[in-house]
Amino acid sequence: MPTLIEAPAVIEAAGSKPKRIEEYAGRVRTRHDGVSVARMAAPPGWVEPGQRPEFEEITVVLSGSLRVEHESGVIDVNAGQAVVTRPGEWVRYSTPGPEGAEYIAVCLPAFSPNTVHRDP
Repeated sequence: MPTLIEAPAVIEAAGSKPKRIEEYAGRVRTRHDGVSVARMAAPPGWVEPGQRPEFEEITVVLSGSLRVEHESGVIDVNAGQAVVTRPGEWVRYSTPGPEGAEYIAVCLPAFSPNTVHRDP
């Protein structure tokens, strides 16, 4: 039988400004460890610490623009675009634009603070 997720779990975010994380499926809301699905709302000027996660992350930008720094350069992902980062790649997410960004992040396996490996 299908399971209705009536509301997401709101999770505290890392970064320079408050970012809202609403997890619909994952370790916190549904106890899934194979995948997590979350909606993010990041304000303008938000910067997250660099990280080298053990999971693949598929990010779909719904509005605004998300910057993804990586070891070889920078990718700006705009509304209607997506980016895939692979396990073991160093990345840092930010929203340098004036409108911030709203986006969906899907992590395989599910996001975990123990497997994100943020920079000190």
